[in-house]
Parts: sequence; C-alpha cells; structure tokens
Amino acid sequence: MTQTDLTEEDQELIMNLTEAYQEARAQAVQEGVEQGVQLERRQVVENLLRFRFGSVDEELSKVVDSLLQLTPEEFTPLCLELSREDLLARFNPHQ
Repeated sequence: MTQTDLTEEDQELIMNLTEAYQEARAQAVQEGVEQGVQLERRQVVENLLRFRFGSVDEELSKVVDSLLQLTPEEFTPLCLELSREDLLARFNPHQ
C-alpha cells in the first residue's frame, strides 16, 4: 500500500499518531534532563558533605533530600559553614 492508497482517515490517523509520538518523546527527553539535573545536584551536595566531613554516613544522607529543596546558592554555604550537628539539627529535626 502506498501513501496515495491511504484513505483520508488513515492519513489523519498517521498524522495524529506521529504528533502524539513526538510529544511523548519530547516529554521523555525533558524528564530525562530533569532527572539528570537532580542527580548532578545530589552529587554536588554529597561531594560538599564528603569534603567537609570525610564521608556521608547514614545520618548525613538523611539531610541530603532536604538540602536539595534549596537552590545551590542556599545549600552551598550551609554545607560548608554549618557543623555536622547544626546540619543534622536543622534538616533532620526528628532525631
């Protein structure tokens, strides 16, 4: 069957499916980019904590998600200036 053999309905269906595929693909790419950015930010926070305290143990790993809610401009000085105890108290108040 060639393109000219397709009915108008078939051609419209192909156009709609192509558009839906392109939209789904663009959304998947965007989600991948966002996940990559989140992973990079997590690595930055963990590296800052590792640099400061030598390692990221279970207690410190619990504050990483809270720190990621902040902008890099906000979390960087906190990671570099606050003591371990202050970080834990501020971002893990349930201890």
